[in-house]
Amino acid sequence: MLGHQHLIPHQREMLIRVALVSFAAGLWFSVLYSFLIIFLVLAWLIDDRAATFRQLIAEPLVQAIFALCAILLLGLLWSEAPLEGRHKWTKYFLLLIYVPFLALLNRQRLPWVIGAVFAGYCLVLFTGLYEWRVENRQGIPAFNMSYLTFSAMLGVGCVLACCFACFCRNTIVRLCLAVCTLVLLYLQFHQSARGFLLATLLTLMIVLTVHFRIALRMLAAAVVPILLVILLFAYTSPVIQERLDQAEADITRMQQGYFNSSIGYRIALWDVGLYGIAQKPLLGQGTGMPEQFFDQTVVYYKQGLYRDLPAFQKTSHYHNDWIEIGMQLGVLGLGSFLFLLWAWFQTFKKNGLTLPGICVISFIVLSGLTETFLIFGRLPVLLLVLTAIAVCWRREALDNSGVTGAAGGWVKSKPDSGIEETIKGGKNG
Repeated sequence: MLGHQHLIPHQREMLIRVALVSFAAGLWFSVLYSFLIIFLVLAWLIDDRAATFRQLIAEPLVQAIFALCAILLLGLLWSEAPLEGRHKWTKYFLLLIYVPFLALLNRQRLPWVIGAVFAGYCLVLFTGLYEWRVENRQGIPAFNMSYLTFSAMLGVGCVLACCFACFCRNTIVRLCLAVCTLVLLYLQFHQSARGFLLATLLTLMIVLTVHFRIALRMLAAAVVPILLVILLFAYTSPVIQERLDQAEADITRMQQGYFNSSIGYRIALWDVGLYGIAQKPLLGQGTGMPEQFFDQTVVYYKQGLYRDLPAFQKTSHYHNDWIEIGMQLGVLGLGSFLFLLWAWFQTFKKNGLTLPGICVISFIVLSGLTETFLIFGRLPVLLLVLTAIAVCWRREALDNSGVTGAAGGWVKSKPDSGIEETIKGGKNG
């Protein structure tokens, strides 16, 4: 149907590699995002060596992603949301990208993808560094990337560099990764995203505690140098002082009954969101309803205490993953979210990567306390791409060591094209 029968194997393989590399390196470019997703899916359809859907659906993470998306579609049945609006909930469906991306990965393509992810991350990192030092701007306007997304990207790189440093046995490489962790953390201190910075710091503490199995006495001793580093970074960052002053002003305004500020707006969103969940705890208000519910409820809720907030900022989401999904789908949605987190962790654990699993899930959960992390267009996709790379790398490592299938992999070990033809000819490969 797609005409891929007319492509010789070499051409098809090159096309698939181009699709993987383009997506891995170009997921930061919002202009190309939709095109790259379509390109990736088409590559999956023409790849006769990729895992089938039946093989993929056996994976818990794939099941969890499909379950969340299916429940979101089901929630449209009791939703009264209008057709117009921002409909941020549709970004949950970006999680489905994990399916074709994982299906396409194998031993030959893995180095290309790893290089593309690293190159794309470095490009965005150095562009953000230029915007900060030269243009004195937050985020990366050229990539349509807000300071929140850039800070979250720095946080992901920071915690993963720390995690790799814990794994590495080479002293020099470990030292380089530790320096990389500190540099990315320093850069994050100069972005205005307080929630993501706090999530990064807490995730680092969790990862180090789990890896070194630190006792309470040792943890208390380790806190001192860590706090000194944090205080040093905070002292050298004018952004931190500015945000602290802003937080103090926001709290003062809240005490006076004004919530049209950064902290006040979040408090109001969470208050109204919990009220909406309490009204319909089992099934929620319906998919796509949170925006409309807030605008309608603030008119009378608590004698109209928050009634001016829709004019202060257009309602988009609830700045909290749990409240956002609970508002839309109630306990049903919260259960699917927990299933997603559990399946994500199990994907790492069954491949012998427990510490990276703890690292990723901790960052997602902590970030989701102050932001709707799962509907960020790029960061959850980046984590899924890294998850697929980790799964494929671990599977191939176990296959090469002669323990085929020990990692719970679903894809047969694919030989090189020349060996494959030899096997087809009936000879010993």
